[in-house]
Amino acid sequence: MSSTEWPRLEFADWEATCDTVHMWTQIVGKTRMVLAPPINHFWHVPLYVTPLGLSTSAVPYGSRTFEVEFDFLTHNLEMRTSDGGVHSMPLFARSVADFYAEYIACLRSLDIELKINRVPVEFDDLTPFDEDRHHASYDREAVERFRQILVASDRVLNRFRSGFLGKCSPVHFFWGSFDLAVTRFSGRRAPSKDGADRVTAEAYSHEAISCGFWPGDRRYKQAAYYSYTAPAPAGLEKESVRPGAAHWDGQMGEFLLNYEDVRQAEKPEQAVQDFCLSAYAAGASRAGWDRRELEGKE
Repeated sequence: MSSTEWPRLEFADWEATCDTVHMWTQIVGKTRMVLAPPINHFWHVPLYVTPLGLSTSAVPYGSRTFEVEFDFLTHNLEMRTSDGGVHSMPLFARSVADFYAEYIACLRSLDIELKINRVPVEFDDLTPFDEDRHHASYDREAVERFRQILVASDRVLNRFRSGFLGKCSPVHFFWGSFDLAVTRFSGRRAPSKDGADRVTAEAYSHEAISCGFWPGDRRYKQAAYYSYTAPAPAGLEKESVRPGAAHWDGQMGEFLLNYEDVRQAEKPEQAVQDFCLSAYAAGASRAGWDRRELEGKE
């Protein structure tokens, strides 16, 4: 395994670019959200990791389909339709407002009309996309490193996904929280939460354990792998998970394994796999999941 698959990525070093790209992915992600048929747990809204970056996958539009892909190697946003239409939009240091305006124009040139909610979600700045001129950074090298980590993480999370017989999500990139995640389900309904909004109520309608990667944010300023159990069973924070650098974070309410510890590990991919497996085992055991049935164990 090439060491370049696990490059250095400090949130503080690319915070401005991370925020800008986050907003760009929200614009593209909301395209899929408004046009794709609804799927349980809002599985119709995420993006997906490709060798080049992130894609909507095929999105229906009338009798056609189209795809929008962030190519973080050539630094272009590629748009392709099922009837042969193509359009390429360069990615560079430009404002969210400029990106939004050109994106809408590019779709229109492909005979795709789009209306989305222009206010960001799950972000600490609610400036509408078409008015946001202060997020305008693009560090190409940081974006390329982010892509490398997404590709490596997607591979590991898909390997973790494969060892489960119960209901399990694809490996999703959620543009709201800007993280890559895979979720296993027990098959049992979860108690409803008082005051939960529509998205939260649907996302956590059934017992779930998620594992994933995110590049950090202003609450936790380090890239990290994470795992949480919903609803969280009593005593989960007392469980030990692997590898030794993994820990329970009381503020976040989940297990964390800092990306830098993975990068420095002798076998980074095995470190992430051990983390996902042990964190899942901790949550499933504490929550009383039928592990024999769900994992096919005799």
